[in-house]
Parts: sequence; structure tokens; C-alpha cells
Amino acid sequence: MTRTLIAAVALCVSALPLGAAAKPSLRDVPQVENIIFAAAVAHEVSEYCQSIKPRHLKALGMAWDLKSQANDLGYSNAEIRAYVESDSEKARMRAKGELFLKANGVDYSTPETFCVFGRAEIDKSSAIGALLRAK
Repeated sequence: MTRTLIAAVALCVSALPLGAAAKPSLRDVPQVENIIFAAAVAHEVSEYCQSIKPRHLKALGMAWDLKSQANDLGYSNAEIRAYVESDSEKARMRAKGELFLKANGVDYSTPETFCVFGRAEIDKSSAIGALLRAK
């Protein structure tokens, strides 16, 4: 190949739309990972704290928005479903959430710590708090 041909091929490849390149795992897409993480932590809080409930409609709306964003990034519905339903991803998210909760003063043997954490998140209007409501 001549240098001109190599340069032309390189230029064409670099000009391809992002969707034509290999996509990263959805776990490596911050807007996806962060929302799923917030939802997982909020769910855990609502499971352990009886005075805090999940905001199901808010979570459903966020899920639809997230699906739309992932589709816009070039991920198919099958790729999204495979990521969300993956046992290894669920285990990874659980471990990540447990570490996060522990780092924020939550103790699984003391359910009230989930309530303290959850109320603080609600008060901050964080991504986690947006998915929770105090009774």
C-alpha cells in the first residue's frame, strides 16, 4: 500500500460515526451505570427501612429515559436487556452498593442506619433520594 492509500484509509476510519466503532460495555457508560447504581441503592434502602418507600413511577420513568439514552448511543434493546438481566452484573452492582452503603455508615445488622442514610439522600435530593419517599 502506498502512504497516500494508508492515510486515506486512516482518515475514513477516523471519520466513521461512533456507532460503527466497537461500543463499550454499558457498565462503562457513566449515564447508564450511575442511574442503575442509584436505583439499586434506593431499592436496597427501601427493603431495609420500613419508613421509606420506593417511588415506583419515578423509577419507571427513569428506566424508560435510560433505555432511550442507551438506544441513542447505539445499543439495541437486546443489549440493554442482556446487561440489566445479567447475573454477573447484578452481583457486581450488589457488591458495589454494599461497599458504598458501608462507606456511608449503613450497617446491615442495624436497619435504622438505612433509614438515616435514606432520609439524608432524600434531603439532598440526590439521584438515590429522588427514587425514595419517606412515609
